[in-house]
Amino acid sequence: QVQLVESGGGLVQPGGSLRLSCAASGFDFSNYVLAWFRQTPEKEREFVASIYYTAESTYYADFAKGRFTISRDNAKNTVYLQMNSLKPEDTAVYRCAADPQYMGNMDYYNYWGQGTRVAVSS
Repeated sequence: QVQLVESGGGLVQPGGSLRLSCAASGFDFSNYVLAWFRQTPEKEREFVASIYYTAESTYYADFAKGRFTISRDNAKNTVYLQMNSLKPEDTAVYRCAADPQYMGNMDYYNYWGQGTRVAVSS
């Protein structure tokens, strides 16, 4: 059974940092592209970042460049999203996703987690 379980969300002040984790099971993690998306009631699912199988290639949305870093640990079947300099507009539910080939910014990914909530507010 495929599972993607996110953690690490919470309430943080503007300018603060959070590190999200997504633990995967039930598929061959090291041969899957991993990605993070975020979603709010007002917006469609929005791409944040993706990372290739062995992390030699990463891809970021413009708003994430310079502030967010995606990484993965294939030994732990876990993908991470380090978020720095957080802004109120980063408030959303963050979900990880996995696909055997697709690395783009559309929601074509095969598997999805339920998400972890991030709130940026003073």
